[in-house]
Amino acid sequence: MASRWRVAVVGGGIAGLAAAVRLRDRAPEDTEIIVCEQSGALGGKLRTGELLGGPVEFGAESFLMRDPAGGDSAVVTLLRRLGLTERIVHPTVGQAALAVDGQLRPIPGGTLMGVPGDLEKVATVARPTPEADHDGGAPLLGATDDVSVGALVRARFGDDVVDRLVDPMLGGVYAGRADDLSLATTMPALARAARTRHTLLDAVRAAQAAAPRYTGQPIFGTLDGGLSTLVEAAATASGATIRTNAAVRELTPTGTGWRLTVGPTRDPEHVDVDAVVLAVPARPAARLLTDVADAVAAKIGGLDYASVALVTLALPEPTLPQLSGFLVPSTEGLLIKASTFFTTKWGHLRRDDGVALVRASVGRYGDEAQLQRPDEDLAATVHRELSAVLGTPLPAPIAGHVQRWGGALPQYTPGHLDRIAAARAVLRAAHPTLTLAGAGYDGVGIPVCVRSGETAAEEIITALGGSAR
Repeated sequence: MASRWRVAVVGGGIAGLAAAVRLRDRAPEDTEIIVCEQSGALGGKLRTGELLGGPVEFGAESFLMRDPAGGDSAVVTLLRRLGLTERIVHPTVGQAALAVDGQLRPIPGGTLMGVPGDLEKVATVARPTPEADHDGGAPLLGATDDVSVGALVRARFGDDVVDRLVDPMLGGVYAGRADDLSLATTMPALARAARTRHTLLDAVRAAQAAAPRYTGQPIFGTLDGGLSTLVEAAATASGATIRTNAAVRELTPTGTGWRLTVGPTRDPEHVDVDAVVLAVPARPAARLLTDVADAVAAKIGGLDYASVALVTLALPEPTLPQLSGFLVPSTEGLLIKASTFFTTKWGHLRRDDGVALVRASVGRYGDEAQLQRPDEDLAATVHRELSAVLGTPLPAPIAGHVQRWGGALPQYTPGHLDRIAAARAVLRAAHPTLTLAGAGYDGVGIPVCVRSGETAAEEIITALGGSAR
């Protein structure tokens, strides 16, 4: 191994960039870091665009301020490292609603991702079946069991709670369905409680009681100027050689590290490095690993993804409720699954000209055919459905944007965490200088992806002989 480390980060999303910053901070000072991003821009699902002269998010909108233990989330810590904490802003309107039975109803409080800890509080939107949540004399789950969220909640609280409350909450985050998504992955606190509690109501309350309290503290944040500010600052702070439009097609072990084959087949380039952080979605990662670690490729290659489209409309002086937005159960029969009133939710985005920015999310797992519509059709449908949900015709938009995210959101089926842990164990034993990072493995959300990238970088540093700082 050369005395000067050379590390490649494959993937320029926030997980890859966080890995690059951590390598710069913890690896020897002369370490060479190369970030290879196959698209023309860094940031992955963090993308700030412009509409009518102002910034607007065309991808992820915000981040959690706290981690599950109650401290600063990984992204807040990274923002501090990058000198961006003064740019953090918080929602000025936090109440959201559910579109049920043709009207907007406030999302009930006291739930975990829609799973109620007080059945009376959800009676305005769903009819629970409390008699089904009986004590059978044993914990809901075994010590290593995992089930879908829908399977557990349907059995204990009934279909109505799943269809009208839990499903839209999970759909807003994962674009997936409660009946398919892993409890242990999407709701780990509830899964832990279910391994000791005998009823779902007790498990929800136990998970809520164990969670840190955030009284008086904001839960969500974003950046004034847009989340692309984070992307740019992280790329700069990493000191990495940034290569966009640089698709990595092959990954080959050498005697001392790895050889990356980059670029088109007709004119490939070979890049030799000591270690690799593979910060790309599961399927492209599996393709790169097929000839390197076929058992790992098999474990991660089956992960499926949902596609979504984000439709942003600029509406002149519309009448909007004082809500941050709303979620839509699939039982309502609408194309929209969620909507955010940007200029109501975020005070720093409000405009003097009275124009409101409204974004709708379109696309649920399994409904990809709906996303084949032309942009104009999607925008017109969103405008019509927004008017119907709000109960008043909205003015015609004066500008708009449709952002399509194909294969954007991982669908974590039961057993996901065990599969990823097993894949990483095999990879660590056979190829310790090759690590996985990103949402496909560790979960969605900017803080989770940042932590995933940082952890992968730490493993690389350890494998190469430890930090010099």
